[in-house]
Parts: sequence; C-alpha cells; structure tokens
Amino acid sequence: MYRILTLNNISVTGLRRLPRERYEVASEIGHPHGIMLRSFKMHDMDIPDTVEVVARAGAGVNNIPVEELGKRGIPVLNAPGANANAVKELVIGGMLLAARNLCPAWAYVRGLELEGAELNKAVEAGKKQFVGYELPSRTLGVIGLGAIGVQVANTALSMGMRVIGFDPQITVERAWELSSGVEQARSLDDLMGRVDMLTVHVPLVDATRGLVNAERLGLMPVGSVLLNFSRGGIVDEEAALAALDSGKLGSYVTDFPSRATIDHEKAIALPH
Repeated sequence: MYRILTLNNISVTGLRRLPRERYEVASEIGHPHGIMLRSFKMHDMDIPDTVEVVARAGAGVNNIPVEELGKRGIPVLNAPGANANAVKELVIGGMLLAARNLCPAWAYVRGLELEGAELNKAVEAGKKQFVGYELPSRTLGVIGLGAIGVQVANTALSMGMRVIGFDPQITVERAWELSSGVEQARSLDDLMGRVDMLTVHVPLVDATRGLVNAERLGLMPVGSVLLNFSRGGIVDEEAALAALDSGKLGSYVTDFPSRATIDHEKAIALPH
C-alpha cells in the first residue's frame, strides 16, 4: 500500500487514477511515499525521508525545491497542459472584464440604492461610462506558445481578434496545434509595440523573471491591457502599477494579486 500526501485539493477525477486497494491518499498522512500538490510552496517544508516522488498537478515547478529533491534522488513530475483549458477560459474572461469594464459596471449597479423606475433610469443613465470596446477590433499578443498559450491564441483568433505570438522555443507539437492565422513576432520588443492586449504564458525561471518590465511596457500603445495568469514574478508589478498610474496601461488583470494590485482601481485581481 502506497501512502500519498496531498498538499492541495486534487480533483476527484484525478484521484480516481489511484485505486484505493493500492493507494492511501489523504491531506494528513504519516510517512508518505509520494506527495501531490498544485500551488503549495514546499521550499520551507520538512520533507519526510520516506518520500520517493513528488508530483505537481500543473506545469510550473517553481514552488518545489527541485534541486534539493534531485540531490536526494527524488524525481519531480509535472503535468503540462492538464489545466490548459481552465486557464484559457480565465484569460478570455479577464480580457472581457477589461474590455467591457464589467467590474466597475457591476460595482456601479450594486451601489444604486434605488428601486423600480428610478433604478431603471439610473442604470440607463450610467451605462455609457462602461461601454468599453469589442474584442474583434483589437490585437492580442501571446508570449509563450505552449499548451495554454496555443489555446488562448486559437480561441482569440476564433473570436475575430488579430493574434500575434512570440515563442522562440515553440515545439513541433504545439506548432501543429497553432492556427495558421496566428502571426509571428520577430522579437519580444516587436510584439510589445503592436498589441492592444498582452498575455504571458511562460514558466518562471531566471530568464523570464521580470520579463515584462518598465522598458517593455513603454513600448505598448496607450491604454493597453496586460494579463498575467502565468506567474507573479514574470511581470514587474511595480512597473505595471506605474504604467496604470500614467495611463500607459488601461488595465492589469492577474491572478497573482498583492495588496497594491487589489487596491488599485485599474487593476483586476483574481484568485489563482
């Protein structure tokens, strides 16, 4: 009987792959043979000597001490693409939130302490300030064309957007999945200057930390939308907030919120 410790809630569909006659799976279990997790940060965790394998239900492994585990001969497994559709839907939702001003519109209506005809009149009078724009009139830039980036690019294209992608390390498999209508950027800086919306889908490593910084944000058209559903460190948050203050960015949508993003009126902070 193998004992599996879960550090986050794992989908029942996934757990069914571990038959009960062979595996004991629980969030509190002693002397585990394996560990399953999603976003739990393991770097400060005392990892039992009985652990033989660590598996993450997702692509990135920056929340796992891979090097330390490697020295102990413990393999780290991941599942790239497993959550691709879910993240794609969140990104598309974030684009709609920003483009159609849905968050401030919702807050406006909730704040109306009126009823009947007066309520209808106030809603009608206030709706013009939340019109926003339609996505088919805009260009989306996608940094990183892995499992998630390809789905985001293809879906945005099917919605009538112009889509430009950048990924110098795109695999043959993902290239086959990518729609032929997605344009290729010559460089990251080339991409930044040509898009109304920008979404990032790369892992957090030394080369991608601060990838979207003040200099690159300065290349974007005024009023652009930045979306980060990848990892918090990929975007220089201080630079993004400064771009919101200056009007360079019209909105910053992320599921890696800090107190500063939560409090900023132009930022849309969501749970990861």
